[in-house]
Amino acid sequence: MNELFNNILVSTSETMTISTALIAMAVSFVLGLIIAFTYYKTKEPEAYQQSMAVTLCMLPVILSVIILFVGSDIARAFSLAGTLTIIRFRSAPGDPKDIGFIFFDIAAGLACGVGLYGYGAIFVVGLCILMFILNKTNAFSQKSVRKVLKMNIPEDLNYQGVFDEIMERYTSEYKLTKVRTTDLGSLFELTYDLVTKDGVSEQEFINELRCRNGNLNIALTLAPTVTVVK
Repeated sequence: MNELFNNILVSTSETMTISTALIAMAVSFVLGLIIAFTYYKTKEPEAYQQSMAVTLCMLPVILSVIILFVGSDIARAFSLAGTLTIIRFRSAPGDPKDIGFIFFDIAAGLACGVGLYGYGAIFVVGLCILMFILNKTNAFSQKSVRKVLKMNIPEDLNYQGVFDEIMERYTSEYKLTKVRTTDLGSLFELTYDLVTKDGVSEQEFINELRCRNGNLNIALTLAPTVTVVK
């Protein structure tokens, strides 16, 4: 059986054995599990995909086997490249973080495919620990979240400066970016680009605005959801 396997899969640099292939597949699968677990623990719950985690387990094994099959045979390498060029990925572009995990998997699979199991393990464990640290410390998170406030006011209300006092108390930055008429010209719709201060109550903020705009519609966009108060 070993001879038959070696006759089918021969590299110009060395002969691949069943034991070599099994070791590469086993190590790459373990590294894929570690990467998938890191993805599971560091990914936002609302964006987590089980299929992505399963793919992260599979991909290193697939890559390591491909590298074993190709070896240093240039003809096989060109054949593989030609095969991959006809593959089209029709899914929409994913989260950049997901793409990073895919490349993480590829590097682990390549390391196992060329037999660098120790370096591959150090690379995977080290980067996973770093990912946990970045996730735990919430590194590079945006300190202030910009929001969009839209509210209607009566046509006879002079909007110039009427909300400045409220804005200064509840926001650290605000700007009136758009004014347009609505309801056949009976109302104005104001659009503000703003950043609320830390610890302020958005409900109190909206309630004070309602007292000034005649209790008309107010929408505060907290991407991706919109809170509407009438």
